[in-house]
Amino acid sequence: MRDSKDVKPENTLDRRRGFMKSAGAAGAGLALAGFLAPQASAEDRAVQSLIRMAKRARIFDLSHTWDEASPIAGVNPPYSMSLNATHAFPADDPNGTRGTFDPDGQLSFTSEIQAWSGQHGAPSIDALGHIGHNGFLFGGVDAAAATSDPRGIGRSGVGASLDIAHYPKELLVNRGVLLDVGRFVNGNANPLPGAFNITREHLAETARHQRVRIERGDTVLIRTGWGRHFAENPQLYKGDDAAGVGVSGAQFLVDRGARVVGNDTLTFEVRPPLAFPPETPLFQVFPVHMLLIPQNGINIIENYFLEEIAAAGEYEFLLVVPPLKIRGGTGSALRSFALVP
Repeated sequence: MRDSKDVKPENTLDRRRGFMKSAGAAGAGLALAGFLAPQASAEDRAVQSLIRMAKRARIFDLSHTWDEASPIAGVNPPYSMSLNATHAFPADDPNGTRGTFDPDGQLSFTSEIQAWSGQHGAPSIDALGHIGHNGFLFGGVDAAAATSDPRGIGRSGVGASLDIAHYPKELLVNRGVLLDVGRFVNGNANPLPGAFNITREHLAETARHQRVRIERGDTVLIRTGWGRHFAENPQLYKGDDAAGVGVSGAQFLVDRGARVVGNDTLTFEVRPPLAFPPETPLFQVFPVHMLLIPQNGINIIENYFLEEIAAAGEYEFLLVVPPLKIRGGTGSALRSFALVP
C-alpha cells in the first residue's frame, strides 16, 4: 500500500531551503543596490525580488488540452468550436478576411465561435451557485429565485454573490496541497479502480505518508490517476464508474478547513455518486457536491491534470486558479498551474 521511495527525500527539502536562501540573498543584493542607488524605493526592490523568485520557480501546467473529443458528462451541453473568419481571400472563402480592410490584402484575421458549458472544461471550477440542496444555495439563498433570470445566477437580484465573477480574489493565488491517493493506495502510478470511494482515512493516511499538513484556507487537490484516461480513453473517463471522493472524504476536507478542492476526474466525487445510510439520512445523488458547495461554500475543481506534478513528488506549491470573471456564470474553464522552487 505504501512505498518508502514515494516520500519526499531530504535533498528535496534542502533544495527548497536553498531556494529560499537564494531568494533571501537576492533580496539582500537588491537592498544593497537600493543603498547605492537611492532612487530605487523599498517597494521597487520588493517587486523585483518577487519577480525573480517567480521566474526561478518551476511551473507545472495542470490543464488538459480541450477540444471536441474531450469527455463531457451527459447532463451538460457538448463542446463545439468553429472559425467564423479565416485568413483566406473572400473570393476563395465566404468567411475570408484578407483584403477586407486594405486594398493590398496585407491584413487578415481569424476568430471563432465556441459553444459549451462554462463550468465543464479542462480543468474547470464550479461557482457556489452551481449546486443547490433542498431548494437553497450557499448561505440559505433561494435557489429558484437566484436563477429565475436566464441571463445567469443572481441576475434576478437574488444570490448575485454566488456567481463565478465573485470568486474571491485571495484564492486566485493560494497555497495548494496535493494528496496522491492513487499512488499511496496502489503503491505505483496506476489509476485507482472504477467506483473506488476515497474516504477520510485514505486522505488522512496519504497526508501523513507524504508528510504534508492541510492548513485552513488551503486548496486541496487529490490525485486518483484517472487524469490519464481524459485523452487516452475518454469513454472510460466519463463512464458510470470512476474513482473519486466519497462523503466521509469530503467531510474530512470540510473539517480541515479547505477553501477549494479539486481532482483529476470528471465529477470529483466517486461514481456512481450515490450515498445510502449511515453516511446520509436519505438516498442522494451527488451528495459530495451538496455537502461541499451549498452547505459549506467550498468550490470544486474538476478535470485537473496531476500526473506530472505527482510524479515529481511536489505536494506543496503555489497554486494559480484564474476563473473568467463572468457575471452570472455557473463556473469557468481554467488554465491553472502550480509553482514550486
